[in-house]
Amino acid sequence: MNIFVCIKQVPATNKVQVDEKTGVLKRSGVASKMNPYDLYALETALRLREQHGGSVTVGTMGPPQAKSIIREAYMMGADDGYVFSDRRLGGADVLATSYTLSQAIRSVGDFDLILCGKQTTDGDTAQVGPAIAEHMGIPHAAWVTELTVEGDGVNARQQLQDVIETVHMPFPCLVTVEQDIYMPRLPSLKIAREIGDKTIHVLGLDAFLDTDENHYGLAGSPTQVERIFPPDNDTEHEVWEGPDSGERLLNQLKKWKFV
Repeated sequence: MNIFVCIKQVPATNKVQVDEKTGVLKRSGVASKMNPYDLYALETALRLREQHGGSVTVGTMGPPQAKSIIREAYMMGADDGYVFSDRRLGGADVLATSYTLSQAIRSVGDFDLILCGKQTTDGDTAQVGPAIAEHMGIPHAAWVTELTVEGDGVNARQQLQDVIETVHMPFPCLVTVEQDIYMPRLPSLKIAREIGDKTIHVLGLDAFLDTDENHYGLAGSPTQVERIFPPDNDTEHEVWEGPDSGERLLNQLKKWKFV
């Protein structure tokens, strides 16, 4: 069984600047890490490979420095890794991002199962995984807490709003997993020594089946950000001391109509 896992490099801090013209995060020079939810998807893929054989390929869309999370995935046990990097892909919204990844996955090969974390910590839309499946025309399931292989497909247990639902999907299919599915393993120093300087493949737009630049990046994003800005950091405060502090607080709360 050949599995592809979508991973993403996200800021390791919430103190990230925003480009006021484009409305996208300024990632250059910011400490980064693998999206935590993607670790659960990768662990799921590795366990399925251990049970059923096959290979695990990881891929990320991002700048060249995203190679660091591919290296981390190698240290956890992934077989192959790709960075889809091209300036023409930058500034993509959910639609353009999911289309880019669908094209990128197709350019790499044929996979039985595509796994994603349920969402990313920098976007929090939880839409990219299912949108990839829609672009590829394959079945998908989200919020999956248990995944087993049966016959020519998988059984996926979904934790929905009010119910738990189990569905069977034939290969190829896509699944986004919840953090309760497995505890991710730690990167292995032993594996790191064994793989040495293992190749990380870098592909750009020209490697895709669809090379029309209007379908990618800002040009292919129908969502236009009118304005985006960091929240105000208001640290103004007062310190009240003395026996009348309680009365002053009560009067202030009444003034604000909290009581």
